Amino acid sequence: MRAVLHTDLRNAARALLAQPASQRPALSARMIKEAVWADFHVRETGQAHPLWGNGTLSDAARKRVLATEPTLDDAAYCDCLTLVLLGLRDRQGGAGLRL
Repeated sequence: MRAVLHTDLRNAARALLAQPASQRPALSARMIKEAVWADFHVRETGQAHPLWGNGTLSDAARKRVLATEPTLDDAAYCDCLTLVLLGLRDRQGGAGLRL
């Protein structure tokens, strides 16, 4: 997966927010995997993957319906951001405080 920027977090969280809460953890993990797979595809072929995008988390998220971005005082949006951040941390093998 390419480097993760703020836009990646925002778009991934918006994709999660557009789904029922029960489906969000699996979707978060799936988008991260798709970004990894797409990045591998780009490195091998020089072209974006037709389904998963260019290897950014943002591109994997934008293949889905995105909710309108709320402000950071929206609890559900904060939960979605947290899911994405925890998924990224876990992918890195990070140990530390579990939320």
